[in-house]
Amino acid sequence: MTVLRATALSHTGKVRRNNQDSAIAGQYLFAVADGMGGHAGGDIASALTVQSLVDLDRRFDTVDEAAKAIELALRRANATLSETVADYPELTGMGTTFSGFLAVDDSAVIAHIGDSRIYRWRDGELTQLTKDHTFVQRLVDAGRITPEEALVHPRRSVIMRVLGDIEANPDIDVFTEQINPGDRLLICSDGLSGPVGDEAIAKTLARGDSADMTCAHLLELALRNGAPDNCTVVLVEPDADPDATPHGTPGHPVIVGAAAREVRFDHLERIRTQKAQSLHALREAASHLKPRRLEPTQFESQADEYLDELIAETRRRTVLRRVVVSVLSVLIIGGIGLGAWLGWRWTQTQYYIGEDAGYAVIYQGVNQQVGPFRLSHTVDDSRLPQIPMSDLDELTQQQVRETVAFPSLDAAASRLGELNSEHRRRDSTEQPQSTQSPQPDDGTGPVSVAEPDETPLTAHPDGSASPRATTNGAAQ
Repeated sequence: MTVLRATALSHTGKVRRNNQDSAIAGQYLFAVADGMGGHAGGDIASALTVQSLVDLDRRFDTVDEAAKAIELALRRANATLSETVADYPELTGMGTTFSGFLAVDDSAVIAHIGDSRIYRWRDGELTQLTKDHTFVQRLVDAGRITPEEALVHPRRSVIMRVLGDIEANPDIDVFTEQINPGDRLLICSDGLSGPVGDEAIAKTLARGDSADMTCAHLLELALRNGAPDNCTVVLVEPDADPDATPHGTPGHPVIVGAAAREVRFDHLERIRTQKAQSLHALREAASHLKPRRLEPTQFESQADEYLDELIAETRRRTVLRRVVVSVLSVLIIGGIGLGAWLGWRWTQTQYYIGEDAGYAVIYQGVNQQVGPFRLSHTVDDSRLPQIPMSDLDELTQQQVRETVAFPSLDAAASRLGELNSEHRRRDSTEQPQSTQSPQPDDGTGPVSVAEPDETPLTAHPDGSASPRATTNGAAQ
């Protein structure tokens, strides 16, 4: 079994007049509750919740048994808060978050509702084990805002799930995490995670100071950053001594914050009296004022109208973001299209001589292909000659097949004309001449004598003979 040591500290902060946070650190139970509902109810909600869980600070045989016990205890606490509101209507709307766990051997059975958090520091990395039940977190999950936008969203403090008189059967997250040697588990209210942030929390845990010193440093950071809310931390870590024994006595954990003092309701009687005395005056004053809806501090039980406003505000932001993205997309696509069109227009100013169906012809464009689209086509002009490739010498044929580029149609046509002239001259030199019949020798002219398969000779008046070219074996 892993023996855990814990330190719990709580501070009112620099803005709040009273501490509405509560925390507990025992042998097996460790938790933080952040109360809400104004001066009259926040501290009562967190205190009643934590005080009702003291009996859970004991050893459980299995994680399933511990999970059922902590969930049942929280549902009973929720019912207690609802009963308290029924007895004291002045507390209507009060509630509390809860983040804590029961240690069972090497496991932590975590129960969570609200926006308090449980972090795990392991192997130099900080991980948030719980998920905030806030309005902005729902927007992040839905992809409507980014995590960075959630940090500065004007409605980031609106909590969607809490214990209190809001809901008879609240949805509580219950799950199990493994505890390894060297782990540090930090439970805190949003009075720490908000003004300090994950990065600073990670740096503080990485220093390796004792649990007491680490908690003190964390509270100091919150105060240095303004501490607009109550700040409470519980730091839990396995004891480095393998033979260590649990400290303290089961059932007598350390409790800090609002739960450390007795819950009293006598001040509510004074509130009732004050309200009764001023009710008439308030109604008179309200009749002369322009009605306006008051902003809730953290949570509003009748939140339909409020959430409609939040959704409308977020929808406007989403529409603006979509408009910006659409405009940028159109500009990018338009730029790509314009570039492609200008590139295509340039290719159509280029020409080359290539082969088409066995003929040397002129192409307009460049000899390239983009996907299924060719960037050239043959020039359809009847004035241009058509030269069979077979009538060109091998070197010229190779040049044509490898394409010969030209900057203009006139230059390409001129070169094609040269090829055509060469082709005609070659035809004229190779074309056979008509066969002449032998003429009687009258001694006045040459006589050609041709024998089959022999080179014909031409007789001259002086009696000499010389060979003469023949074509297809015909004598000239």
